Amino acid sequence: MNAPAQSVYAYEKPLRLWHGLNALAIVVLAVTGYLIASPLPSPAGEASEHFLMGYIRFAHFAAGYILGIGLLFRCYWAYAGNEHARQLLLPPLLKPAFWQGVLHEIRWYAFLAGEPKKYAGHNPLAVLAMHFLYVWASLFMIITGFALYGEGEGQSSWQYALFSSWVLPLFGDSQTVHTWHHLVMWLIVCFVLIHIYVAVREDKLSRQSVLSAMVTGWRTFKDDRPLDDVH
Repeated sequence: MNAPAQSVYAYEKPLRLWHGLNALAIVVLAVTGYLIASPLPSPAGEASEHFLMGYIRFAHFAAGYILGIGLLFRCYWAYAGNEHARQLLLPPLLKPAFWQGVLHEIRWYAFLAGEPKKYAGHNPLAVLAMHFLYVWASLFMIITGFALYGEGEGQSSWQYALFSSWVLPLFGDSQTVHTWHHLVMWLIVCFVLIHIYVAVREDKLSRQSVLSAMVTGWRTFKDDRPLDDVH
């Protein structure tokens, strides 16, 4: 006989809204960024009648603003939200129990651990991966993206003053910034693919909800073992 399900309210509505908008922004940025780096063939006729690349660049810039503003909001919500909202930006790296959880999750994903642990929020390995592969990678993309954007806007723009004026000299030239911006995009794409795979896998194998939790906010567990959260 199956144990009754337990539920914990983990993800508040502002966090779930940010997650959805952020995911959409990343998809738009990845697709348009690829097309900007590898443009479509130029059609015949007057350039004024074929503004496709212009629309692609506009979508890229708009999604970049959404990503940047979203990260600022996410930093604010790390303090205004509940304890689960702080995990992404403030992982408990100095706690031995956190690293024990990381090792257990590595063994669990490698099919070497018999039982999954129960976390109302993200598990320690997910927190570690999202902190370093999403937060810092996104911050890098925002800074380098605005530096490249500021170069096009000109030296009188605020984007140039805040970003281009120091990022371009730091890397040496804008082409190097373009190259690193493109490479880190692929890092984020790989992270997103693994993130989706792991979420689906956990939904199927760990007897706890993961995918639906980011829609409803509720984590549901199918057994009555105590939670293993590390705060």
